[in-house]
Amino acid sequence: MSEDIDAAYRRIVLEPIYVCATYRPKMGQGRGEGFELEAFQKLYRSDPFYSWFGLDNPLMYAAHKAAGGMTSIYRQIGIGCERLFRQILMDQLDLSADEANWSYETKTAGGKTRTLYLDGRIPIDAVKNPERREIVRDWVQRAAADVGVAEPVRNTLTGVIFEVRQGYKSKDSKRQNADIANAATAYVNTYLPCVSVLSNQIDGDIQTRYRMEKWGMLTGVIGTDNDLRSVYAFMQQIVGYDLAAFFERNSETLRAELDRVLRSLLEVDKI
Repeated sequence: MSEDIDAAYRRIVLEPIYVCATYRPKMGQGRGEGFELEAFQKLYRSDPFYSWFGLDNPLMYAAHKAAGGMTSIYRQIGIGCERLFRQILMDQLDLSADEANWSYETKTAGGKTRTLYLDGRIPIDAVKNPERREIVRDWVQRAAADVGVAEPVRNTLTGVIFEVRQGYKSKDSKRQNADIANAATAYVNTYLPCVSVLSNQIDGDIQTRYRMEKWGMLTGVIGTDNDLRSVYAFMQQIVGYDLAAFFERNSETLRAELDRVLRSLLEVDKI
C-alpha cells in the first residue's frame, strides 16, 4: 500500500482528534469557546456555595477539562473514522462524493424541514468495476437475508447505506429510535441500512434490537472472514481494502498523536 495513501488516510483520522487538544470546558454556559482557568476561577469564586467548598481549585478545572475532553476524543475519533470509511469507499469503488454520501429530508413536529445524514453509501450500479459490483450486489442480498428481509423486498435493494461509529457505549433509546426511523427511510429508498462499529464496544442487546429492525450489523471483530459480522472482513472482502492492516501499520503514529492530545488534557501544568 502506498505510503502517500497511508499518510492521507492518517490525516483524515487524526485531524478531528487534534481539536480535542484545545478543548475548554463550557461549565454549562452555552456554546461559547469555553473557560480558561482564570475565567473558571472567577466564575466559581463569585458563587458563594461553590466558593465555600473550594470548587475554584485548579484541580477541579483540570477534572472538568479532562472529563469533557475524553467525551470529545471519542466523538472526534468517530468523526475521523466516518470520514475515512467514506473516503475508502470512494477510492476503492470509484464512487463520487455524491454517490458515497446519503441524506434525506424530514419534517419536525413544528413543521420545519430537517436534513438527516448517514455516513456512507454504496449504490450498486455506481460501482465501476463489474466484478466488484457483483461482489457488492451479492453481499447486499446476503446481508438482507441474514437480518430477515423478505425476498420481494431484497429484490428491490439498489445498495447499502452506513452508519459508522467508533463504538456504541450508550443505551440511549432516543439515538436508537432515530436510527430505526433512518432504517425505514432507507428501505423506502431501496437501500439496506448497516451499522458499522469499528471497535467491539457495543452492547449485545443493542445489536439484537438493530438486527430485529432489519439493520445489518458489522463490528470490530478481528480474525474472522465473516463479512456479515466483521467490519474488517467486509472492508477487505467486499470493498477491497484491508482496513485492519492500515490501523495496524499506523498504530505507532496514531498512539503517539493521541498520547500527545491526552497529555494536553490531563496535565495540570498545561491548564
